Amino acid sequence: MPDKTQNSELGTHFVAWFRSAAPYIHAFRGKTFVIAFGGEVVSEGQFIALAHDLSLLNSLGVRLVLVHGVRPQIEEELTERGAAIRYTGGMRVTDDDALKCVKEAAGTVRVEIEALLSMGLANSPMAGADIRVASGNFVTAKPIGVLDGVDLQLTGEVRKIDVTAINRRLEQNDMVLLSPIGYSPTGEIFNLTLEDVATSAAIALDADKLIFLMDNNGVTDADGDLLRELTIAEASEILAAGRDLPEDIGVYLPCAVRACRSGVARGHLINRHVDGALLQELFTHGGIGTMLSEAPLETIRKATIDDVGGVLKLLEPLEAEGVLVRRSRELLEMEIDRFWVLEYDGMIIGCAALYPFPEETAAELACLAIHANYRDGGRGELLLGHIEDYARKIRIRQLFVLTTRTAHWFIERGFVEAGVEQLPKAKQGLYNYRRRSKVFMKKLQTRAKA
Repeated sequence: MPDKTQNSELGTHFVAWFRSAAPYIHAFRGKTFVIAFGGEVVSEGQFIALAHDLSLLNSLGVRLVLVHGVRPQIEEELTERGAAIRYTGGMRVTDDDALKCVKEAAGTVRVEIEALLSMGLANSPMAGADIRVASGNFVTAKPIGVLDGVDLQLTGEVRKIDVTAINRRLEQNDMVLLSPIGYSPTGEIFNLTLEDVATSAAIALDADKLIFLMDNNGVTDADGDLLRELTIAEASEILAAGRDLPEDIGVYLPCAVRACRSGVARGHLINRHVDGALLQELFTHGGIGTMLSEAPLETIRKATIDDVGGVLKLLEPLEAEGVLVRRSRELLEMEIDRFWVLEYDGMIIGCAALYPFPEETAAELACLAIHANYRDGGRGELLLGHIEDYARKIRIRQLFVLTTRTAHWFIERGFVEAGVEQLPKAKQGLYNYRRRSKVFMKKLQTRAKA
């Protein structure tokens, strides 16, 4: 059994993780996620663990639309019947025999998923979940027709998603389950791809996230390193470069790009083989796969009154350590127009303030802080560079900082130690001799035009 020290350490780590997840929990409540996964997740027994994670998301108020595939189940049915398995352009040619297998496979998988989401055994992660699953004719389809000279017959594509009906179910806290089957107004049934259903549903529902569970970790660069974040433009460049991408990346990445271009806030590609991959992607700041967004996730902007709470959370730990001088909420509200914030995916992870002294063409750089989870990657330097550029624009020729603990960081970035007497007169009168902060100054050179 773990001793008291181990229990204490485990408790400390758990509390730290839970607190770090809190902003995501708040942000995701009431949001719509479309989660797509192949039939392998069910056939290989992975859906049981996934059901636990989906139950947790549902309990946190996330509106969930699940889209499942049935390819391995269809293959098995066709093989047992001795029927032909035909593809063209990566799409199944669905004749009458194949459609029978599609209906059989889709029905079996749907029932199995509903059964696993209905688990409620005591002392299990699903205890008391009481999840309702809604499925039905939410997808209207049309035939694709002839592709590369081959008639795909009963293979179709999404024509319309019944948004009103799906939202009605989501508002009742139901999960909605979509199978890769669509129906025509004339009563025909079409075999669809899960990626088409998932992407079309995410766009129609104006979803906040479209998540694909696949065989790979995500998109990698030329050296094989995982690219955790991509803009639409960067992802499009990768696709246009003609790289030899893994099959699932080649299928899902264009869908994620299409969805983000059409208003879906985020696209995610994550590995289905990693236990808890969905939770790791959603509730940790680094994620586990590749996330797509329309624009870069990190931006620097002027702070507003709505940012006061976020800035306070950044400053309070440093104030408690004595690194920064304590500021009250009232003072921060009065001075918030002096602040800039570094925002990551809607969360404030850095800040800095600039207090000009126009008569001396000088300005004080203050409250430079980066969230503990984001201190790698040069974000402090990024903020400093932005502040310096802004200072030049308002004709500031010299920056100065007062610090007790971070002298070397500023020295490494061109600041030089100075005396209190070199501060602007107004600042000299405010200098705290009990705190005995060191003064560092940096001359701002006018940048040459390119």
